[in-house]
Amino acid sequence: MKNVNNLLKELGISKVKLAKYLGVSRQMVYNYLEMDDINEWPKDKKTKLFILFDVQDIDEVKNIKPSNEYMVRVEKLLSDSEKEENSREGITTDLKGLNKKSQKVLFDIVTLLKERLSEDSSEETSYNTFRYLYNFLQVMDDVEELRYVLAYFAKSNGFIKTNEYSFNEEKQIIFEGIMYQAISLFNNGGFSKSKVIETHRKFEAEIEQRNEEKLSRTQELYTVKSQALKELGYTEINEKNATEVFERIAEIQSRKI
Repeated sequence: MKNVNNLLKELGISKVKLAKYLGVSRQMVYNYLEMDDINEWPKDKKTKLFILFDVQDIDEVKNIKPSNEYMVRVEKLLSDSEKEENSREGITTDLKGLNKKSQKVLFDIVTLLKERLSEDSSEETSYNTFRYLYNFLQVMDDVEELRYVLAYFAKSNGFIKTNEYSFNEEKQIIFEGIMYQAISLFNNGGFSKSKVIETHRKFEAEIEQRNEEKLSRTQELYTVKSQALKELGYTEINEKNATEVFERIAEIQSRKI
């Protein structure tokens, strides 16, 4: 399922979004994506995935190079599916679907966050800390190492045993060893400051380039969407005109070919 995972990442589709589209839990999505053969999936789920990607066979996925038109089409399918789910069940904020163990950990997290946000004397520091934590959680499904970060600090602070490996044991051992060395260097000052600064500049340049590419694609999509709304005489996309607007977006993009 490597090709499927790569395409999901390129399209910016989270496991949560895919779970909603397929009508299953997020854990079930993980289970599906870990299977070696797509034919092991339930037939209806496999069909929905093929419809989402617009393919007839799983081997076609590796050849997909998402265009703006393709991305809009996928986003529309996901959006329509979410609207249907919301209309059937209503949007709830309860703990429906969670087992007792999950309910407890969620309750503990929310309670701790509330306490920290209420007690922190530095409002700005508290806000930024938990804003970054929210960003951390948003990308955790796509960045494997983030789970290892959590495990490392849970071990180093005595919350779990050092020989507990809940994820990939070999990768965790390597990552934790690197983390230990890095943090030791950071605390003991055993590093070249000039080299670290130079490395950080490379990090900044790489991230800036990635963000510029993403912004360019976003701006192009926004421009096409604005043109479609203008041509149709609308000011925004809503449930009533969504289909018509997306069709016009696709038409505008086809004019450029």
